[in-house]
Amino acid sequence: MRSLLKISFCLTISALLMPASVSAESLLVETESFDNHGGWQLDTQFIELMGSPYLLAHGMGKPVEDAKTTVKFPTTGTYQVFVRTKDWVKQWDAPGEPPGQFRVSVGGKTLDHIFGTQSAQWGWQPGGTVEITEPETEISLHDLTGFDGRCDAIWFTTDASATPPAEAKILSSWRKTELGLPENPIEDGPYDLVVVGGGYSGIGTAISAARMGIKVALIQNRPVLGGNGSSEVRVWAQGLVRRGEFPHIGEIVDEISDHATKSPGTYEEFEDEKKERIVRAEPNISLFLNHHAYKVDMDEDRIAAVYAFDTRTSEVRRFSGTLFADCTGHGTIGYLADADYDIHDGVRMGMSNMWAWAEADSPQSFPKTPWALDLTMNDFPYPRDFHGQWFWESGFEKDSIKDLESIRDWNLRAVYGAWNAMKNKDGAEKHKNAHLTWLAYIGGPRESRRLLGDVILTEEDIVSKKQFPDGMVPSTWSIDLHYPKRQYMRKYPDNPFISVAEHGKGVDRQYGYPIPYRCFYSRDVPNLFMAGRCISVTHEALGTTRVMRTCGMMGEVVGKAASLCVKFGCNPRDIYTSYLDYLKDLARKPGVVRRDNVDGEFYTREGDTVPEMEYDYVPASTLKGLVVDDMKAKVTGSWTGGTGLKL
Repeated sequence: MRSLLKISFCLTISALLMPASVSAESLLVETESFDNHGGWQLDTQFIELMGSPYLLAHGMGKPVEDAKTTVKFPTTGTYQVFVRTKDWVKQWDAPGEPPGQFRVSVGGKTLDHIFGTQSAQWGWQPGGTVEITEPETEISLHDLTGFDGRCDAIWFTTDASATPPAEAKILSSWRKTELGLPENPIEDGPYDLVVVGGGYSGIGTAISAARMGIKVALIQNRPVLGGNGSSEVRVWAQGLVRRGEFPHIGEIVDEISDHATKSPGTYEEFEDEKKERIVRAEPNISLFLNHHAYKVDMDEDRIAAVYAFDTRTSEVRRFSGTLFADCTGHGTIGYLADADYDIHDGVRMGMSNMWAWAEADSPQSFPKTPWALDLTMNDFPYPRDFHGQWFWESGFEKDSIKDLESIRDWNLRAVYGAWNAMKNKDGAEKHKNAHLTWLAYIGGPRESRRLLGDVILTEEDIVSKKQFPDGMVPSTWSIDLHYPKRQYMRKYPDNPFISVAEHGKGVDRQYGYPIPYRCFYSRDVPNLFMAGRCISVTHEALGTTRVMRTCGMMGEVVGKAASLCVKFGCNPRDIYTSYLDYLKDLARKPGVVRRDNVDGEFYTREGDTVPEMEYDYVPASTLKGLVVDDMKAKVTGSWTGGTGLKL
């Protein structure tokens, strides 16, 4: 049954909108609640910036199918119409017609105005008036271009002098009133552990904790799990697992990992359905897809609850819990809880929007894009093997939180500019049959907030192989930092869109560097864990710890630590100070091992298999006699690397 939470009317008597002596009727329609999104996509990436999810007409140059819904007006009559939208290239004074143009139809009548053509910022564009003759009326969004038109909401009012509010603080409460949302949220919980973020780190945390016998809520603001490793972003999972002192850590990651052969790969290779199926098979996990966490309740310095709303209906839930895990990548929950965090001051790693193309059997046209970046074939790396890879990246010196929508949109302008060069400019002769098959509208970010723990892991720690007593998660990726590639900065030096990866030395790519457990909890919010990109590391150390399979292993350790916190009634820090041996014992157990509660017996379910060990780990310090450990050897003189004897 269609939810009515986001399509409701109210009798408004408000000084904000009209004189107190005049009453008017109004209807606010949030586009995310449309019955049928058609070809429009629900975009939830920028809620903190513009206040809401919205529908995006991402057709890669081909107008998408109409989005439609049926609403009930409070009465018939003449209504003013306002549409919340933006001209997404106006902030750069881009030439040509605005690319994101669309129309609105009400009751079968198309409004005269074309939307997405005025403001560079999100705002209400007037749409004239419409005569409502039947209370139950269909509304539709009609895309005109296929180039990322966007619509947040439509407001109808019978007051000819009224205008909807624009200020963010007023707009939020006004929406709630207009939509008739209840004052109090739905209470959900209490949970032992509330995990926010459904990428590899969040999935790993939730599954690991659930199998260790505690009750878990997993909150994800997209319709699929996997984060950057989902079909929406299509970054293949990297980082070696199952090695070092705890070779069973990584077995849960292996269960959920994609098997993509390239990045970006195909939709099927990222196996969104498999990830969701594995999570839903855990009886201790309550999964909440399409829920966006936006607020926390604090009990002194502890988090008491997280608030999240359904991105389709605006229904709000309050998730109370004992422990919380920030797996958002942006450190969102820690930020809301006023936890200590850091953001690198210099050039940061950016966000990528990858893309793919193919050759058809016949010529394919593509509209000219004067509003895109003005590129020729020499201005970008040729997309070999039919895909634009990770290095289509920008935002190096932008605010990785506040500028996120602009970073994504700049990436879109770059890709459309490159494709325009291939189809309509100096590459046209060789690409007559070429057509775009996929372009990510969900960006793949690499770096933003990093929450601070009792240990802040540094590049020096890793390169010098500093030994921490709580080192547990092997990081095998090199110290891989991204910078703008100078070769392609000529036209847009202030906002480059192609990156280069600089790989530092010092990481053992086979056995890895064990990241300490103390990087996985907040130093000043005592019941907050973190896993993924927002753990306690420096900018340089993030270069090795940030890849997805490594992040998933962090989650496995956090989930086990959370179960011990429940068992002993303690905080995450206490696991290091008092119960570290217990955590190490759990880390040595296979990933499929489970228990019904924190005091229960360990067992495996029928049909579960323990993967064969690739090797047995024996700490060099436990061996007797003369021990030569080549991992600690220092190279002197002139030597070349080798791969061993080949017979």
